[in-house]
Amino acid sequence: MTRIITALSDISDKYDALFVDLWGCVHDGVRALPNAVAALQAYRAGGGTVVLVTNSPRARGGVEKQLDGFGVPRDAWDSIATSGDSARAAMFQGVVGEKVWFIGQPFDDRFFDPLHLIENPVPIARVPLEEAEGIVCIGPFDPLADPADLRPQFLYAKQKGLKLLCANPDIVVDRGEVREWCAGALARLYTDMGGTSLYFGKPHPPIYDLARRRLLALGRDVENGRILAIGDGVHTDIDGAMGEDIDSLFISGGLAAAETKTSHQPDEAALTAYLSKENSAPTYTIGFLR
Repeated sequence: MTRIITALSDISDKYDALFVDLWGCVHDGVRALPNAVAALQAYRAGGGTVVLVTNSPRARGGVEKQLDGFGVPRDAWDSIATSGDSARAAMFQGVVGEKVWFIGQPFDDRFFDPLHLIENPVPIARVPLEEAEGIVCIGPFDPLADPADLRPQFLYAKQKGLKLLCANPDIVVDRGEVREWCAGALARLYTDMGGTSLYFGKPHPPIYDLARRRLLALGRDVENGRILAIGDGVHTDIDGAMGEDIDSLFISGGLAAAETKTSHQPDEAALTAYLSKENSAPTYTIGFLR
């Protein structure tokens, strides 16, 4: 049974490092959440290390700029691990071939910028689906459109045996008051249709390996029992933490606010019913990060 807490400070002395989700926890896709920022600043002031672990398909530098624009101050975090960085490394190692069909929006083009950390990177060319050896999915062409609109293309791709690289396993996000589809929804559809999807963000291991390497780069070798994962997605943040054998803090006022009847704090009965339905067992729960 999850323990409902009132503030991060209730438990923070048990942990040397935090793996913190961004969207729905630190910002709402439009602006920073002040109480969350203050909680992370206080944690760092007490000697803790904060690694932002995000399913953003962007590289770390792009997320830094986005956070600056949202008003998240630099003293609220130490480093960033993105699914985009993990996925780009895999792409340039050739996991879906050299000729790829790209699913995303025009502003996602920087995903294909050279990645100088990879030795002998595979040259990647974007081509029409008919010429592709694999698929790179950053997100939907239109985040408000039904993912099922891509069924015809996915049926063709599956018949060709193409693998789909998913740079963001999230299914949905809330941008302010608007819910949008993410790359994870397309990858799930492709898998359900019999295709093969490769994931590099939460809850899958590559992004946690990257997060630990970010800690080591900061001179922090932290054992699992002293790491706390924080997030609002039970099938990304919480499942990922459970798979990595680290404790977790579920933010019920994010994606599951309606199901958990969260205003300031979750309704305990609604929270219990929701976690049981989703077969999820976070160590702790709080309405919002504070």
